Amino acid sequence: MKDCSFATMAETPASLRCLVVDDDPLAVQIVENCIANTPFLSHAGSCTSALAAAEVLREQPIDLLFLDVEMPLMSGLDLLRSLRNPPLVVLITSNKGYAVEAFEHAVLDYLVKPISYARFLQAAQQAREALAGQVPSAPAEESAFTFVKVDSKLVKVLFEEVLFVEALGDYVHIVTKRSKLIVYSTLRAIAEKFPAALFMRVHRSFIVNIRQIQTIEDNAILLADKLVPIGQTYQKEVFQRLNRF
Repeated sequence: MKDCSFATMAETPASLRCLVVDDDPLAVQIVENCIANTPFLSHAGSCTSALAAAEVLREQPIDLLFLDVEMPLMSGLDLLRSLRNPPLVVLITSNKGYAVEAFEHAVLDYLVKPISYARFLQAAQQAREALAGQVPSAPAEESAFTFVKVDSKLVKVLFEEVLFVEALGDYVHIVTKRSKLIVYSTLRAIAEKFPAALFMRVHRSFIVNIRQIQTIEDNAILLADKLVPIGQTYQKEVFQRLNRF
């Protein structure tokens, strides 16, 4: 395949198979060097186009995809939309403006060029932990929901359907796409039940579902028709997590 090159060196049994996708040969070389210097990663191959990468992903088992966003014909985000069961993904781009859209696709991390090895290693370690089950990139099927007590009954809450959780006195409101549940609890107790990979505290009174974020403007997050404020003490953490730099 003319748009891809493949590694021939032996892999260790515990190594994560990595595919690099970038139309910039220098960027590809930098990521390949980073992989070569990381003992728990192995370089499975590199592609200079998303179209070629799509074919490789159909034919080979890949654990971790280092994916450029801006490429001709088909962007990295277009590639993600086309994949039914994508591997773990670390997006790589020179444009910081893709962070929110990136996390809508549940990417593991978001690296901004020029990439340092220290920042690369941080993303790689996240991938290793995710595949080991310590920090799942998305809720596993058996932990995709929880039960909360509403009045005298237990109600099943699907994490994917939750928009945000709001603290109101001694109660919290769990707002989903279809309903609002009033639960006698603290926001901290709810946060402990909800997966940290999917939810983020953005205000002393609010937790939001990262995948439901539509826009961020003027220190407020839009989810469906609700504007949720970003508290001043949470701003740095929120934007670091969304932008990953």
